[in-house]
Amino acid sequence: MKEIIKTSRLAGQLEKLYNKINADFFSGELAAPIITIQSTPRAYGHYTMYDAWSVKGEGRREINIGAGTLDRPIENIVATLLHEMCHQYSNEVLNVQDCSNHGIYHNKQFRKVAEAHGLIVTRSEKYGWSHTEPSDSLIEWIIENEIQEIQLNRNEASGIRIAGGNAAASGGASTTGTTKGHYRRYVCPKCGMIARTTKDAHLICGDCLCPMI
Repeated sequence: MKEIIKTSRLAGQLEKLYNKINADFFSGELAAPIITIQSTPRAYGHYTMYDAWSVKGEGRREINIGAGTLDRPIENIVATLLHEMCHQYSNEVLNVQDCSNHGIYHNKQFRKVAEAHGLIVTRSEKYGWSHTEPSDSLIEWIIENEIQEIQLNRNEASGIRIAGGNAAASGGASTTGTTKGHYRRYVCPKCGMIARTTKDAHLICGDCLCPMI
């Protein structure tokens, strides 16, 4: 498969990824939103609880993946998308509130949904049960489906940008805090090929015939 190095290809890949997660983790119950790639200060992504878009007069929700967070390992980007889809599931299917304080504090309802759909959830005092990371089962799903790494990222730190107001969105996946990985990531020192496992392994690159580190 081709590398993801263009935003046009990335948007299409994220839509395909959304559809695959919807089918495998939510039995296809979610209505496809508009997937966007925009800057989201202090968050990896967000889900809107209103019809942020109109397609031929029909309202559509939005799930955004932060443009400046695309340089993370693909399993973390998948976990962010799944995090936002859990908000969508609570809102559209269960019709329950999983956040308070303007979408900042994630309650136990969110934790319940997220843990039932392949995420590991930890709590912070300010954001509640908002910190999510991929579970072993989600890592295995990513490996089995050969989900590609993303090779582009928006540089957010420099330059002057003119914008208006606070763009805070409902149910965002906060960037606050860190999580420990439950997987192993191996790289070929010659060609850069990446492999992942959920346990320690001794891998050899099939192209270069050298041990992966």
